[in-house]
Order: sequence, then structure tokens, then C-alpha cells
Amino acid sequence: MSVTLPVDASVDRHWLDRAARLAVRGHGGAQPNPLVGCIVIDAAGCVVGSGYHRRAGGPHAEITAMETADDRAAGSTLYVTLEPCSHHGRTPPCTEAIVTAGIEAVVYAEADPHPQACGGAEMLRAAGIEVRRAPTTACAALLAPFAYRLGTGLPWITAKWAQTLDGRIATRTGHSQWISGERSRRLVHRERGRVDAILTGIGTVKADDPLLTARGVRRRRVAARVVVDPKGELSLDSALVRTANEAPVIALCLSTTPSPRIERLRKHGVHVNIGSETAGRLNLAEHFKHLSSEHSIATMLVEAGPGLCSALLKEDLINELAVFVAPLLMADEHAAPPLRGIEPATIADTTTLTLRAHHRRGPDVLMRYAVREADTRDNSGS
Repeated sequence: MSVTLPVDASVDRHWLDRAARLAVRGHGGAQPNPLVGCIVIDAAGCVVGSGYHRRAGGPHAEITAMETADDRAAGSTLYVTLEPCSHHGRTPPCTEAIVTAGIEAVVYAEADPHPQACGGAEMLRAAGIEVRRAPTTACAALLAPFAYRLGTGLPWITAKWAQTLDGRIATRTGHSQWISGERSRRLVHRERGRVDAILTGIGTVKADDPLLTARGVRRRRVAARVVVDPKGELSLDSALVRTANEAPVIALCLSTTPSPRIERLRKHGVHVNIGSETAGRLNLAEHFKHLSSEHSIATMLVEAGPGLCSALLKEDLINELAVFVAPLLMADEHAAPPLRGIEPATIADTTTLTLRAHHRRGPDVLMRYAVREADTRDNSGS
């Protein structure tokens, strides 16, 4: 005998936010698919199953949750951060499995923006299952990178830097090791092992000769190292080129780059992308669309100096910031800032950020900001 659970919006949001926390565990494995979490609740309000999308091509969150619930799924309510899919892709549609399992009600937070996968809610209603939508901020944030790439063709870009309390990333001589503490640096390595690409500029490569690889942590994927290198100046002796056989290196160059430089880089295993340009400058948006479509880059972490970070901000290409603030003061107007050259005339002309999260990493504080609010919500009330 089925039991109809009373609709309580706060209860719906509670379970969906818990499912969102589960979904984050799939970061680095699920992409380019969206991060999705799912929880199955029985008629008594107890959790009988849970799951998240671990890897692209693997079982979806709903399938894993229902498998852990087993026969207890019948008559239960399924909470999932994203509308269940309705099509045959690399896996069968979740809607069919939900109907077969005898789920009584489905509560989802975000409508699926993919034109082939959407429509699951209506299919479930047609099968006699109660379906309702309860958007939450946490679930919208989960879907934002996927929806953004789907709508723009661009990868989701996170710019990170470590700064002193008075907003400096290096001394006037360029010394910066280390502003952030060991725990902060370890977190950066973990993120390197979960994104598709790490972006830097040729100035940073010349100054620091970075490897930009994930070290000392579990790597869920091997990130490509992407260098904005308009003139093809990447040295063959650089750490990046010397390790091109271990992790891909992609150089973004102008069409005016001398052919011998390009061929030399390619001979040493560097992918050289010569894309469109505007007034003799790289068209970064078009280069990034190429990286997304041709190299399957869905997420990109920026580790660069103020020149490139400022250019990305001016072109509205940064989606979020991860800023590590260390308990240090430089008190030097000539020390390097994280950004420069934007020069707003009034406070109203500045870039407005939205604080998404903040927490301590040893002596540091990590603050995560949304640079643009990617509103993926459907306000039709479905």
C-alpha cells in the first residue's frame, strides 16, 4: 500500500542540499557531465539509498541510489539535484529505472538544460509518479558549469591566487614562495587533479618555470597545461615542455608567430593552437571554445599573473574566483597585485562578486566567489 508524503518545501530543500553535498564527490570524475547527487527516503522519512555520479559513462546518481535502496525503493521518495534523464545515451534513461523500482514521488532541483536529456519530469508524471521541483542555491551552483558550457561552448573557468591581507601576490622583486600555507597548497594540487586544464601565461612560465601538475594527491584526471603564448616563446627547456609526454601542453599562439618556433614546439610534443585574433591580440574566447570542442576541456583552473587574470576578467571569461588570503602584510605599493589595469571611475563600475563559501586552511582563509551568476532556473513553476 502506497503512502502519500505531505509536501514540505523546507524538507525538500533539506534533502536536496544533502544530495548536493554528495554530488560534489564526483568532481573530477563526472565531468563533462554535470555533478548529480541523489537520496532515497522511505515513507518513515529514513534514508534507504544514496548515490552520486562518479564518472562519465558510469551509472547515474539515481541508479546508484536505487541500487543501494534495493527493494526498499518501492513506495519511497527520490530526491535528486537534476531532473532525471529521459534518453538513451551512454547509459539507459533513469526515468525507466525509477518507474520499474516503484518510486512513489520524485523531487528534483534543476531542470535538465540538455535538449536530448530533458523531459524526464513529464515522463514520470505520465507514469503516475508524483513529481515536484524545489530549486536550491546549492543545486543551481552544481549545475552551473555544465549549463554554462552547453549554452556558450566555453569551459567553466576558475581563477585562483594567494594573496596577503593587503592584497599582494608577490613582493616588488617578484618573490612569492610561499604566501599561502602548506594546507592551501595541497588543496590547489587536489584541484589540479580534478580539472581538465590549467591555464597560465608565458610571463608566469618565464618567471617561475612551473610544472602545473598535481603532486602528492590522488589524481582523478590529468589536466592539460595551457599557455597563452602569442609569440611562441615557450622554451624547449621549460618544465612544461620537458614533461609534455606526461601531461598535455597546449600553446595558444598568434598567426604571426614564426613558423620555425611553431614547428619546434610541435616536434617536442606541444599542441599549438593558432586561432582567431583581434587587433593583433589573441581572441581568448574563440581559443577557449576550441579547447572545449576539440580537446574536451570543460573545466579550467587559472594560475597566472595579473596581466592574464585581468584580461580574462575584462573579457568576462572568469566564472569564479578561489582566493587564499594569508595572514601577511606587505605594505608596499609597488608589490604585485592580483589584478591591474581595469581602472573603474566609480564604485558602481567595479566588478560585483557573490561569496559562495569560505573556510580556513590552516592559517589561511579560502574564499570562493561567483563572478557571474549563471541563472539556469526555469521559473515556469514546473
